[in-house]
Amino acid sequence: MENDLQMIVDALFRDAARVSRLDCVTMADAFDAGEREREVIEGLPPGTYNRAALVDQLNSTIAAHGWRLETGSVE
Repeated sequence: MENDLQMIVDALFRDAARVSRLDCVTMADAFDAGEREREVIEGLPPGTYNRAALVDQLNSTIAAHGWRLETGSVE
């Protein structure tokens, strides 16, 4: 089963090449993401991201907090 963060990333980049932190937070709300996933997204630094940069940032946050088992990783 696909994790919430992966679904959010896929939806964000369905029609966009770059997204903002606010876009990510808004999409997490739309997907009614879980508490841990929201914490990961809300921890993003302000700015805009291409898919690779966003995935790297999310996976770094997940790994740094040891949440990989809870949230999975993002591609």
